[in-house]
Amino acid sequence: MNKLVIASNNPGKLREFQRMLAPLGIEVLTQAQLGISEAEEPHCTFVENALAKARHVSRASGLPALADDSGICVDTLGGAPGVISARFAGDNPKSDQRNNEKLLDTMQGATDRRAHYYCVLVMVRHADDPQPLIAEGEWHGEIAHEARGDGGFGYDPYFWLPHYGKTAAELPHEEKAKISHRAIALSKLLARLEMYAS
Repeated sequence: MNKLVIASNNPGKLREFQRMLAPLGIEVLTQAQLGISEAEEPHCTFVENALAKARHVSRASGLPALADDSGICVDTLGGAPGVISARFAGDNPKSDQRNNEKLLDTMQGATDRRAHYYCVLVMVRHADDPQPLIAEGEWHGEIAHEARGDGGFGYDPYFWLPHYGKTAAELPHEEKAKISHRAIALSKLLARLEMYAS
């Protein structure tokens, strides 16, 4: 496999995928480059949404496709915002700032601030692939009371990592690329790909 279409228009995710896949010699294309519209994400689970996106892009492009569905899950909120993390404060337009403000408002007074980022990656070799490769990753931390750092995207400025004494937005890209939920899921997916190819 030398070409792979990423089923996302999120610039932050695209940069992460391109950085992580470049060493493997895989040419990463985006659905926007190929004029492919975004897929519907009507499901209540990450894996169903990722599979729908991967199949949609593979069908439209005729190429293998990789989709992720990811978000932040807050313990005290029963896993919310979960699959609607990117649209937590509405999607007209989507806004990281408004999502973060809503999260802080919703958690006002909460003493349990545990949370984790979750990512599921689904790769299909073709649109009707009966055996998609699926890998998942979790990155545990807490929701901070105040934003710190200007790196990353999404909830990163509020995602506190006690072990590092930093938020995700304060980590260097190279560090985040090793320990994030997406990095964990991608390393599992690559291991599966190598096993499948051998």
